[in-house]
Amino acid sequence: MSRINTNVSSLLAQRVLGQNNRALSQSLERLSTGLAINRGADNPAGLIASENLRAEKAAISAAIGNAERADQVVNIAEGGLQEVSALLIELQGLIGESANEAGLSQEEREANQLQVDSILSTIDRIAASTSFQGVKLLNGTYDFQVSGQHAKVNDININQAKLSANENREVQVIVTQSAQHGALYLSTGGNLDLGGQTSNFVFEIAGSKGSREFSFASGTTRTAIVSAINTFTSVTGVSATTNSTGIFLKTKEYGSSEFIEFRLSDDGGIANADGVFNVSSINEAVVKTASASTFASLASSNAVRDDGQDVGATINGIAATSQGTTARVTNDFLDLEIDLTTGASGGATTLGAFAAFTITGGGATFNLGPNVDIINQVNIGITNVAARNLGELANGFIDDLGSSRAANVVDGDLALGQVVVDSAIKQVSELRGRLGAFQKNTIGATIRSLGVALENTSAAESSIRDTDFAQETAELTRAQILVNASTNTLSIANSQPQAVLSLLG
Repeated sequence: MSRINTNVSSLLAQRVLGQNNRALSQSLERLSTGLAINRGADNPAGLIASENLRAEKAAISAAIGNAERADQVVNIAEGGLQEVSALLIELQGLIGESANEAGLSQEEREANQLQVDSILSTIDRIAASTSFQGVKLLNGTYDFQVSGQHAKVNDININQAKLSANENREVQVIVTQSAQHGALYLSTGGNLDLGGQTSNFVFEIAGSKGSREFSFASGTTRTAIVSAINTFTSVTGVSATTNSTGIFLKTKEYGSSEFIEFRLSDDGGIANADGVFNVSSINEAVVKTASASTFASLASSNAVRDDGQDVGATINGIAATSQGTTARVTNDFLDLEIDLTTGASGGATTLGAFAAFTITGGGATFNLGPNVDIINQVNIGITNVAARNLGELANGFIDDLGSSRAANVVDGDLALGQVVVDSAIKQVSELRGRLGAFQKNTIGATIRSLGVALENTSAAESSIRDTDFAQETAELTRAQILVNASTNTLSIANSQPQAVLSLLG
């Protein structure tokens, strides 16, 4: 059957040739762009997965950049703190040198004071000038702000607090165990009575700082004994007071690292007297259940000892670690240290719950994860390191070493000055150590983990979207052959109707 109006063979060849041309064009596009998916029609599901992976890659890359920027910020802060630390060490040396009064002239002490004043002004200048892109780093800009501080809270040090947008974090404290001194009570009844003995009453008192032996003759008053013991408080770490019946001995500080030990060396014949002297370990003002040891029965090889006790507390439902009157919690959302007062407010010695304070904001916030949320954010506090802030409330701050101040090196209290500078050195060292740990552990680990995540995400996206050149070149070759074959086939199909001419003669 021969028909010329409709050449079905030609139509078939044209359709197949069109398909082969499209396949060839697609292979050429994939090879030229390097992408297996250039539009949604190429692979709708693959395009969706690929775009999601691309978004994740962008977020991870931004997080890596954020971490590297955070590292740069901390590096600048660390540089300033390193100089402050060096100045504080120099300040410590000047105090020690100035304490050598007999070996220094007035002019030398005044020259040392000029150096001290210069160091203090330099510390203030470093605190005010250390900055990153104009933002001050060491002047308290990145310290945490608090409000509503309870009278039972003496000092607050907030290292980290994660806060959502416009969130305030209330800090609740429950004191579960009171802080205590190491304490002993010497029952005397009256003045020291050795029953006419000529030998002295000799005993040794030891504390966390050291020990001292005391010797008293018969007839010595309780007030005189207390005065002698308090003379060496800085040596032993033990102080004494008296009441109508005896002498109360206690450690200067609170905590389990503090202790007081009474050791009898010579009872001075008190065993032959009325024996009213005895010593007992007490729970602050409450006598413990342990029976008192009379001096008459207390052998010189034995001693009565009492240890202090750390405060026990929970902060926002988390059991705190404690030392003395200071309680601390450390976790991913809250890292802070609270020093509880021990005066009339009784923060460390009174059991119970109270609202300590509220964190209202502050801190240096870095987003170190691919998602912008509280989980991926890190807040770190950087305190003000100006001279007026380096030190502690109990003893003062290093600006007290300035001219005409209480701890100046010309005529001030140098022992107090050394304590203050020691505290300041410790404060700056702890801040440097905390920033260093943040750099090494938080930032360093984050950059490494994000690098691995970026690598794996890129590999996943590449497997979906990138062209497999080995496979695609094979497809290109196939398409080229099929196009050539289809073209030849179409030529044959178009020439077939001419056979009807032979029928027309």
